[in-house]
Amino acid sequence: MNSKPVAVITGASRGIGRAVALSLASEGYDIAAIARSVDSEGMEILAEGVAKAGAEFFPIGLDISCTTCQTEVVANILERYGRIDFLVNNAGVAPLQRNDLLEMTEESYDRVLSINLRGPVFFAQKTAKEMIWLKQQLSDYKPVIVFITSISAYMTSINRAEYCLSKAGLSMATAVFSHRLAEEGIKVYELRPGIVQTDMTIKVKDKYDKLIQEGLIPQNRWGVPEDIGKAVASLARGDWDFSTGMIFEVSGGMNMRRF
Repeated sequence: MNSKPVAVITGASRGIGRAVALSLASEGYDIAAIARSVDSEGMEILAEGVAKAGAEFFPIGLDISCTTCQTEVVANILERYGRIDFLVNNAGVAPLQRNDLLEMTEESYDRVLSINLRGPVFFAQKTAKEMIWLKQQLSDYKPVIVFITSISAYMTSINRAEYCLSKAGLSMATAVFSHRLAEEGIKVYELRPGIVQTDMTIKVKDKYDKLIQEGLIPQNRWGVPEDIGKAVASLARGDWDFSTGMIFEVSGGMNMRRF
């Protein structure tokens, strides 16, 4: 049985996922990092960062949309560590093509929803069942589940509707999981990033640079993955123990209603 707490992060090889993993490693968690491939430059960079933080690194290859594969992954983590303390459901994709809503294809819809919503929901379900069991086995065990959504959970984009629908669904997943798991002593949170500099947004950098310059973001800058990592670390420290089900938006003030 691992004496240190263990954090599981999906989509961990780059961007927000990598920043979250490094932040949690700095908070004293060993890291089970899930990505589609363990043989990538991103995972190598993450492994080095986790080691520098003095944490153990366990790379796991998984396509989160393969729900039949998830049981084995959870079992492998428990076999290695004997516990899962913190789950960050971060893995997600954008549509391969930004098509108008009226041109959205079923294939694109199914791909985005299976990765961004269906996979995380069932991975959280499997992990939550183990957390309930672990509550009876471990003293001072304080399990947490975090869903990384997006401002697209409530802001519309008509050329990537499938992404918006997936994030709105994931926001509701936070609500129903937090409702169900509160009685089990498992806290559930939604962390809602704004416009963040990642591989997903690099294709539209010029567009967002212009919008930010025109005042789209009150704090007048791009978000960076480390902004999200710091917010997750606050949840991991237990700073919000009496706030299960809360939405924490990290968007530079885009949630403000302004004239």
